[in-house]
Amino acid sequence: MKGGVVAVITILAFFTLVVKPGQAVTCGQVDAALVPCISYLTGQGDSPSPACCSGVKAVKGKAQTTADKRACCSCVKAAANKYANLKDAAAQILPTKCGVQMDIPISRSVDCDK
Repeated sequence: MKGGVVAVITILAFFTLVVKPGQAVTCGQVDAALVPCISYLTGQGDSPSPACCSGVKAVKGKAQTTADKRACCSCVKAAANKYANLKDAAAQILPTKCGVQMDIPISRSVDCDK
């Protein structure tokens, strides 16, 4: 019996070390990644900066699971609503301008649960 308990504990310890739980995406991470895009999104530039495009790629990289995509979407939507002068057309074309195919729309009115 004692050997069985030790075996179970050993197996659980192994899985704890090998299987790392996914880290949830935070709005702070998403906001920090997209801050360089503000000038482009508010019409103060004709194209997004390299730093902006790096941020867009970083957000795409964080959004791997459905839950992460929804979290990123909600964060992007909340951030977009902070800027009254955000240009919707610029927001919608941002991923394309950065050469990134995003599953997360950048919009104030998107339903992130779909």
